[in-house]
Amino acid sequence: MENAELASLPAAVDRFVAWLDGYGPTSRDHQSYFAGPFGGRAKALYYRNRLLGIAAVAPMIFSEAFVPQARRLFGYRLRFPIADAHYAMGFAKLSASSGRESHLDRARQFLEALLESRCPGYQHYCWGYPFDWVTRTGVMRTGTPLITTTPYAYEAFEDVYRADGDERWLTVMESIAEHALEDIQDREMSGNSASAGYNPVDTVFGVVNASAYRAFLLTAASLRFDHKDRGKDYRETADRNLQFVLDCQQADGSWPYAVDGARDFVDHFHTCFVLKALAKIERLTDDPRCSDAISKGVDYYVENLFDDDGLPRPFSKAPRLTVYERELYDYAECLNLCGLLRGRFPALDERLRTALADLLEHWQKPDGSFRTRRLRFGWDNVPMHRWAQSQVFRALCMLMPANEQGDVVAAAGTDT
Repeated sequence: MENAELASLPAAVDRFVAWLDGYGPTSRDHQSYFAGPFGGRAKALYYRNRLLGIAAVAPMIFSEAFVPQARRLFGYRLRFPIADAHYAMGFAKLSASSGRESHLDRARQFLEALLESRCPGYQHYCWGYPFDWVTRTGVMRTGTPLITTTPYAYEAFEDVYRADGDERWLTVMESIAEHALEDIQDREMSGNSASAGYNPVDTVFGVVNASAYRAFLLTAASLRFDHKDRGKDYRETADRNLQFVLDCQQADGSWPYAVDGARDFVDHFHTCFVLKALAKIERLTDDPRCSDAISKGVDYYVENLFDDDGLPRPFSKAPRLTVYERELYDYAECLNLCGLLRGRFPALDERLRTALADLLEHWQKPDGSFRTRRLRFGWDNVPMHRWAQSQVFRALCMLMPANEQGDVVAAAGTDT
């Protein structure tokens, strides 16, 4: 990575932190249009009857494409556990690179918010979305635990535990692992592989990144709690989910979103989710199966999920017409993935340099926040913590220089 990009990171992060202080921990969301009663019914109609549904959702799609500020008419500002987890990780990494206790205090504040926002009705700690999420398979009600959210909370508690050694965080991590093992169900796909459910009540399996998230979380827990009887259970379940992910990789190195016969699109940030999970498992276990899958996956990723300028493109195989050209979430996960694998794949390192330079030059606004989408005409400038202010913040903190000489923080190469 060029020294110019590294040198500009501290100022960019400082501007963002100042914005976050003033803006607060709540925001509108990518799903604001469809999380309310009107939008939810329109989206459900779309899944039931495509023709009538298009007419129902068209005004919201038009607004998203041309008047994104109109989100405020469709939903309230909310607090998102997945964002709190990323902010906690970001501030923990800032504390490690700067040595400032105030950053660690901020990380602890976000952990306290997570403790308050856990899903009600479950014995163990777990988190989901603070809104009803209408999907093609039904409605995930507010407070439904998601295996795509909860692992980030595990990582956040682990990052702060490493910094301050507070046993309270370790207790929460063990509870999270128990949730992932006991409450998330499996569907056997072969003799040694199983697909994880997206949530405890899921009846439609086959989402690849869901299994990748669970495989990582339980692998990490198996090593963290290997002195306890549950360590073996964690690892055995993780291995079955990992095998499912490996089996789903296509000959060209890609992963479809799901293997359910309906959602076979290949997109940027879900590809990053899978590759990140494999990279973390590889780092923990030295599993050569992960190394092979990562190599093939990175080859596909750099060749198919970036445009001619070397910038993240949303899809290599799109499920539908999109109303935007670029997506902040793609930049965030690109940086997170490239940080994990930095130094191993020259082409990936080049993508990191190009994406970071473009992000800092064109996406950060004068107030310190980041633009959300590059639309066909103009920008969506509505800041949304879940989509993906918090993920970008965490990525930039991971890449922050460790000192005034510009040495890159070691955490960028040892991220969990």
